[in-house]
Amino acid sequence: MVQKFFPELGKVYFINQYTLLHILSGSGSIQVDFNNYLDWQDKAIYLEKGQYIKFLSDDFVVRKIEFPNKTIFQNKEVRVLFKHLISLGYINFNECDECQKYLSSTVFSENNSEIIDISSKQWFWQNPFQASKEEYQIIFDVKEIIDAEYGNRLSNKDLVALMSENGYSAQALVKDKVGVSVKALLSKKRLTESKKQLAFTDKNVQEITYDIGYKDPAYFNRLFKNSTGQTPNQFRNGFDYSNRDTFVQNLMELLKNHHKQQRSLAFYADKMNLSIKALSKKTRSKMNASLGQLIRNEVVLSSQRLLLQDMPIKEVAYTLGFEEPNHFSHFFKKYTGTTPQHFKNKKYNP
Repeated sequence: MVQKFFPELGKVYFINQYTLLHILSGSGSIQVDFNNYLDWQDKAIYLEKGQYIKFLSDDFVVRKIEFPNKTIFQNKEVRVLFKHLISLGYINFNECDECQKYLSSTVFSENNSEIIDISSKQWFWQNPFQASKEEYQIIFDVKEIIDAEYGNRLSNKDLVALMSENGYSAQALVKDKVGVSVKALLSKKRLTESKKQLAFTDKNVQEITYDIGYKDPAYFNRLFKNSTGQTPNQFRNGFDYSNRDTFVQNLMELLKNHHKQQRSLAFYADKMNLSIKALSKKTRSKMNASLGQLIRNEVVLSSQRLLLQDMPIKEVAYTLGFEEPNHFSHFFKKYTGTTPQHFKNKKYNP
């Protein structure tokens, strides 16, 4: 099923089928499984059943494609799109000519398996872990074992033994290519699943402890607080499931309205009726990013939009409150990796 929709601000959208979300337009953050991400225009996000997504801005326009046919997922190469290891899996459509051609010419086609094949090729081309296809298969086999077995009270030793039974000696490979240990991947999976149960179910902490593979609720409480800075009950009470807490929406609205002229943390702290320290701490906790990062991201997104509208670089600089155009150029290159002029040129020479 293909549909275009305008997501509600702060609403939790649960994913019930394997889903592609193509961000057509919009700025600000999205949240997937308790992690916040920035700058998603013209990117495609792949989510699997059991995940959720929230849009932390009210101007997103999204094309959603759901894939009810399970046979397309029997190809093991497709797993790279959906089984996220460290952060969110995505495809940058601006770098994928085949993706753009597909979505412009066959967007309402009932045969959507083609976009999966195209995107899988693009993901391997992006090669985020700098690995061979054979190495990717081993890495994602390990991920599948973790997803299937995380609730079975496995120790790290048990997990290694289970991988060995399946013919893998993968610990060094995962550490080298992904950058974290197999044990860390298992812990991350358990933490994410515990957050889901705290946020979206009425299970008590003891039940959740056993469900995610731990034996001792006191140990789980300590582990959870060390990882998040909150106890499980504090996390449950603070999660914005039913839109009780408008902190994120209020902050993002302020940033959208004032980032062109205001970079001062004190300005936003005053508007939010908090001290700078309290605002910074709460922003980090809620958004998984510093306030400074959020301000810079809004400035970068605005500058990119203005440049794509063919506004002269000098005018963009002054519009965004920079004293000199070269200050803006230095800022833009530092946070995007390219110069404003090169960014403008790409519009005409993709």
